[in-house]
Amino acid sequence: MKITEVRAYAHTLPRVGDYTMSTSSVGDPDSTILEIVTDSGLTGWGEACPAGPSYQPANAFTIRAALELIGPSLIGIDPRQIGLVRRSIDRAVNGSPEAKAMVDIACWDLTGKAYGARICDLLGGPQADTVPTYHVVGIGTAHEAAASAHDLQSQGHTKLQLKAGGRHIDEDIDSIRAVTNVIRPHVDLFVDVNRGWTVEEVIQVSNACADLRFSIEQPCNTYVECARAKPHLRHPLLLDESAVDLMTISAAISSGVANGFGMKLTRIGGISGMRAVRDLCEATHTPTSFDDSWGGDIIAAACVHIGSTMTEKLSRGVWIADPYIDGHYDADNGPRIEHGRIAVPREPGLGLSIPDGFFGAPIASY
Repeated sequence: MKITEVRAYAHTLPRVGDYTMSTSSVGDPDSTILEIVTDSGLTGWGEACPAGPSYQPANAFTIRAALELIGPSLIGIDPRQIGLVRRSIDRAVNGSPEAKAMVDIACWDLTGKAYGARICDLLGGPQADTVPTYHVVGIGTAHEAAASAHDLQSQGHTKLQLKAGGRHIDEDIDSIRAVTNVIRPHVDLFVDVNRGWTVEEVIQVSNACADLRFSIEQPCNTYVECARAKPHLRHPLLLDESAVDLMTISAAISSGVANGFGMKLTRIGGISGMRAVRDLCEATHTPTSFDDSWGGDIIAAACVHIGSTMTEKLSRGVWIADPYIDGHYDADNGPRIEHGRIAVPREPGLGLSIPDGFFGAPIASY
């Protein structure tokens, strides 16, 4: 099996409801879709969809520019030889993990289809038929946050992420206290700041809420700031935006800076990169989530597959954007949340069947 063509598509995801973070809000995300065509008649799908241009260094324009260099380098390669594929695209362009992640996901999809196996089976097998997810409680008043947390638990969610930052910390403290007052036993709460607090502010918040049970996720802008704050915190510290590569993740674990991670599949280079993180976190008993910034069924399915192979005790959940998107690429098999969990796809590869022409004409073809 050889790659004969690489097609890129632009696809705007119709957003439902509001999604706000300390530093930005999400509009209608601009997703880049990758289709890898082979001489066997099989095709594989990849996707990358940053949550706006201010949330992370990559955006739709930089991802598509990188594909101009990556796309031609793939022609003639067997996509099942994922290590060779990776070396080829590394020679084609330095960096650009999100663009490379799309290629990696598509090659795993093709490999699964070629061997009649699901990606999760190729990765060692799922722990269960469904995976836990977590749901976001957006930035709002303390009353609104508590009401949302109450409703989400009634729907079966056992993991909640409360957004914070971008306002006076007293408002964040009020929301944290209001939400923890309605949190049921065995429900996990993560306060995600998306880099919105200073070192001094996260220390103040943690001390003010020392009697409450929750974890703090990416409170400060940089790894160095988070490391400065860590010895003074009364709560576990999770890294998200600072968890950019395996070396940083390993150092954060060994130094005690991070008690867990909020990992993004495309930021770490795709399923192959996330597999390495999974193995490291399992070996060190470090919790992690399996997410991405945004995206439709392709990125959601990829997150569910790799997330399903993690020991559930160490899984912080798999986040997918399904509740905030109107529609699916695959109306029947697109991942969706039911009672706080997501079913693992049953068909080979990603487990998706995307209709021909669904994304319109390619914006580029190699």
